[in-house]
Amino acid sequence: MPCDLGERPELRMQLSDRFTCSDDVVAREVGGETVLLDLSSGQYFGLDIIGGRVWELLSERSQDLKELCDQIEAEFDAPRDRIEADLIALAKQLQDQELIAQAA
Repeated sequence: MPCDLGERPELRMQLSDRFTCSDDVVAREVGGETVLLDLSSGQYFGLDIIGGRVWELLSERSQDLKELCDQIEAEFDAPRDRIEADLIALAKQLQDQELIAQAA
């Protein structure tokens, strides 16, 4: 019997998922990008201008991915489907590194 090693549907991110920034992360803008320092691991991470804006919005309050997509779409010239795909990918990377957490 074949084994499906793909992502399980119940673990996929949804636009309704709400996130908040980790308290262990410090962010600063440096030379047009946002640099994140994870105080718990000592690792640095860099975000481009759009990723930095997402971080700024999340640091203001917890938000779901749809709210973030709405804001990014209003501020940047990009197709909605591209924004959604890129934002889900970014959120997954940030969550995998424990820089953001799913909010209740």
